[in-house]
Amino acid sequence: MSKLRTGVTTGLSAAGAAKAAMIALLSPTAQTVDEVTVFSTYGQELTLAITETSFEGDWVKCGVVKDGGDDPDVTSGLTVYCAVAKSAGTGVELDGGEGIGRVTKPGLKVAVGQAAINPVPRAMISAAIAEVCELYAYTGGIKAVVSIPGGEEVAKKTLNARLGVIGGLSVLGTTGIVEPMSDQALLDTVKTELDVCMASGIERLLIMPGNYGRDFARDELGLDTSECIRCSNFIGETLEYAVEREVPKAVLIGHAGKLVKLAGGIMNTHSKYADCRMEIIAAHAALANAGPALIGQIFQCVTTEAAIDLLVAAGINEAVWQSIGKRIEFYLGEKTKHQLDLEFVVFTQEHGVLVEGALSRADKSGTGKGTAPRGKND
Repeated sequence: MSKLRTGVTTGLSAAGAAKAAMIALLSPTAQTVDEVTVFSTYGQELTLAITETSFEGDWVKCGVVKDGGDDPDVTSGLTVYCAVAKSAGTGVELDGGEGIGRVTKPGLKVAVGQAAINPVPRAMISAAIAEVCELYAYTGGIKAVVSIPGGEEVAKKTLNARLGVIGGLSVLGTTGIVEPMSDQALLDTVKTELDVCMASGIERLLIMPGNYGRDFARDELGLDTSECIRCSNFIGETLEYAVEREVPKAVLIGHAGKLVKLAGGIMNTHSKYADCRMEIIAAHAALANAGPALIGQIFQCVTTEAAIDLLVAAGINEAVWQSIGKRIEFYLGEKTKHQLDLEFVVFTQEHGVLVEGALSRADKSGTGKGTAPRGKND
């Protein structure tokens, strides 16, 4: 299998466009270039093609087509532009134009009201501008505007609206390089969502692996899910970050097919790391005095729901899930080092709540007697 191709972030694409535009702005002959050299934050040299250069009054604008490599990046193929012009004073005045969102909620790395251009891309763009200023001995100020035509429509496919970035895309990237199918990129998004929730002053943070948990929390538990974290498979990392951010209280709500893995200490629930659903259920069925025939049938099940149907028919479903719940509590306590007030709810659509529990900060008793987080979100 061939290695997946890396790409270039929107931030470094904007920096490349800025560099080309600055050359055309400051060179005595308004020189246009077909490509520029830029660098990732760890020193990797990249050559970016300049697809367009235009002059309008005092402004020069250049474009770079965003190449996300083999990552399923919704911004791949869009052209990232940067327009530059001289200004009074010194330094770089950076803003966002067409297709760039505006920050409307606190908790992000950019202040409310500013264009959603993250700190590292801002530094990359400013460095590219400064490099050309030094080349041409220019000491005045520069105005720069980043734009991504079509960005407002594409942003509807992202989490921007949930994060409070309205009207377009965010200019992102911490290294300049897009790693294909990056787990880290997904986890960074989860952490950003948590930051936004914390900045809003939330007292009880709802955490769900995905839409099943969100819908169950809203429709069956009556909780307000307008501000919640969908952590995907990164349950352990999300809880560790919740401890780091000193979340007052958290509630983890998830389908049995994912959360049963926690009873085995599996904190990243993606199947590529581990499964063991049937092994865990079968082990706890044995603790509930299931016979060899039933245990064998459980091992043959493909879905958690099918295993639950067998437990229900045998009259031991409640006992099995209470046992599983105690192990979930144990491993959640180990993961959070008992530094988080945490409730959890395990459910399926057909059987409702299977087990629920709670851990108090610094409580290592593992009683397994928590209560479900009923009612509207605090």
